[in-house]
Amino acid sequence: MKKYLFALDLKDDPALIAEYEYWHKSENAWPENLQHIRESGITSMEIFRTGNRLFMIMETDDAFSFERKSEMDAANAKVQEWEKFMDTFQQPLPWAKAGEKWVLMNKIFTL
Repeated sequence: MKKYLFALDLKDDPALIAEYEYWHKSENAWPENLQHIRESGITSMEIFRTGNRLFMIMETDDAFSFERKSEMDAANAKVQEWEKFMDTFQQPLPWAKAGEKWVLMNKIFTL
């Protein structure tokens, strides 16, 4: 198992933040995307929010690779539709690379 942590910002608008949370409740998530996430090798995913900052914990199986996931995402029309929809709510971090949404975080402390 591997664990990755990411950050991303939402647009600082209470109505958009509420709608983003609505679409991330288990009963409202798109089932095709949940299946796709699992098929890519992600075994667990959690998203937390404070203000308009998001924090995601992603656990994967040992075969997972970001390259394979990117290829799978690009070939999946429903994932592309979801990502375009999420652009309504999300904004890149100021230090994100062009086209980058979720920014991989570096571990700086362990107890």
